[in-house]
Amino acid sequence: GIGPLHLLEAIRTVNPNIRFYQASTSEMFGGTDYNRPEAGYNEDSAFHPRSPYGVAKLYGYWITKNYRESYDMYAVSGILFNHEGERRGPEFVTRKISQAVARIKHAKQEVVELGNLDSKRDWGYAGDYVEGMWRMLQHDKPEDYVLATGETHSIREFVELAFKEVDIEISWQGEGEGETGVDQDGVVRVKINPDFYRPAEVDLLLGDPTRAEQELGWERKVDFPGLVKLMVQHDLEKEA
Repeated sequence: GIGPLHLLEAIRTVNPNIRFYQASTSEMFGGTDYNRPEAGYNEDSAFHPRSPYGVAKLYGYWITKNYRESYDMYAVSGILFNHEGERRGPEFVTRKISQAVARIKHAKQEVVELGNLDSKRDWGYAGDYVEGMWRMLQHDKPEDYVLATGETHSIREFVELAFKEVDIEISWQGEGEGETGVDQDGVVRVKINPDFYRPAEVDLLLGDPTRAEQELGWERKVDFPGLVKLMVQHDLEKEA
């Protein structure tokens, strides 16, 4: 959380005309029932971070806003909802799934273990969001913006679409921690591992990108099925 402070103070001291972008996160909202707008979180929504990461990022958001208002600096925060892509680290669930599907297709792996299949996220493509970051820095005045798709999908949906890319239809059997995903031949391809459940799990995060669309002219070009497809296709080539 203190990194943005050091950078902002350096800019203020050396050249306050430098434009500064701070990477904020939807995790600052927390996804709690009381502060969840029906149309999605926007720039005016209340924050309630539910992880140390979210708390640290909230400090970065506020210190950026403080320097902008106190020193008339061009310093902005992009409040980005989940953005995925081919370069996503394997420790993140979307890349874990796409890699596992590719490895299963190439007979290098039999099953993938996951946590909460029904956790929902507003997933977009990283390339689209990088363009949004760039647009924030080209704007006439410094403002904070939410970048999101305005729709949510579950981890379960991601799994099903990913396996379809390799002609495997997943059906679900059982309940709770005993639930499994099996292929057409009855082979178990997905298992639940309780160790992957997060404490204070954020079940639902939905963003409202209206302001960025209207003021920055930003729009996403890759939809959810397209995102899953490009990630799986990348890993199929990598694992071949």
